[in-house]
Amino acid sequence: MPETTQVFRATENNVKIIGRTHYYKDVLWLALSGGGVEFSFYGKKAEITLKGDAIASTGNNLARIGIYVNGKRVIDDQLDKPLTTYTVFESDTEQDVTVTVIKLSEAAMSTAGIQEITVDAAEGIKPTPDNVHTIEFIGDSITCGYGVDDEHELHSFSTATEDVTKAYAYLTARQLQADYSMVSYSGYGIITGYTENDQKLTTHLIPDYYEKVGKSEGKFDDTLLPQDLAWDFSKLVPDLIIINLGTNDDSYTKDDIAKQTEYAEEYVRFLKLVRRYHPHTPILCTLGIMGGRLYPYVEKAVNEFKQETGDSNITAMKFGEQLAADGYAADFHPSQATHSKAADKLTAQIQKLMQW
Repeated sequence: MPETTQVFRATENNVKIIGRTHYYKDVLWLALSGGGVEFSFYGKKAEITLKGDAIASTGNNLARIGIYVNGKRVIDDQLDKPLTTYTVFESDTEQDVTVTVIKLSEAAMSTAGIQEITVDAAEGIKPTPDNVHTIEFIGDSITCGYGVDDEHELHSFSTATEDVTKAYAYLTARQLQADYSMVSYSGYGIITGYTENDQKLTTHLIPDYYEKVGKSEGKFDDTLLPQDLAWDFSKLVPDLIIINLGTNDDSYTKDDIAKQTEYAEEYVRFLKLVRRYHPHTPILCTLGIMGGRLYPYVEKAVNEFKQETGDSNITAMKFGEQLAADGYAADFHPSQATHSKAADKLTAQIQKLMQW
């Protein structure tokens, strides 16, 4: 082993932290879509050791991880054992290298830990610089990139075909050269999760978990549930918050005005919760990629929030609805083409709104 080989933990001193994460027993744990780290070094080799949770041994809905070297994905894998070490870069000559680790699949099914980073680099590793702007995205399966790698609408969900980096939110952040944090869960809503029996699914509500590190079947180090951990909002202060919630609520509200009105009322309550932690951050409320029936009630919630609080730092935008011509992903979710169109529309709206 060369004398220049050094081992690092994924701490803020060594890596740039992306999204909501939790450091526990010397391991940085990732739950939510898009969470991860980025670092740079000048050297010959890099290895990353990732830790699975108990889900890793079940073979079902494993955590999917993407590792990038200088912007190119070199590892795309699902964690199926307690520890896995990846050689992500190796060269005979020293080179400038940037490594990015991103959790591609969502929180609800499984989690992943970054145990250690080993490099052959005399100067070690350092965090990449922060971008000028940071966006927090609050959403559902669309934000998670549900099924985007399986463009067969009759196929069902799998973390293996979920990739947050191909979804509108991540694409928008990239286009704006912004940092991001995703708080997104497939099937979740404001008053109900996705339902097919006209009964509310109250276990799947974003407002219940917004203040948490995450919500998962998987435990950090097989001991901590992310939903039992309060999120420290001082760790990540966004310049803009995008909310894209209502697609799952619509499965329950349908054309029932009383139910739609309830959605609007609870939406206002959720806006107040978000505002409690982000008193001055502009909020942009969106809906429509998988149908816009509830969009007038998003507008209603925004207007009621403004009237009740006198806070005008909030707007709404309707996405174009996905087109059959652009194809569908699993369970009729947006295709890559649809996500790309949505990202272009959202990017333009943000540039106009924020003057970025």
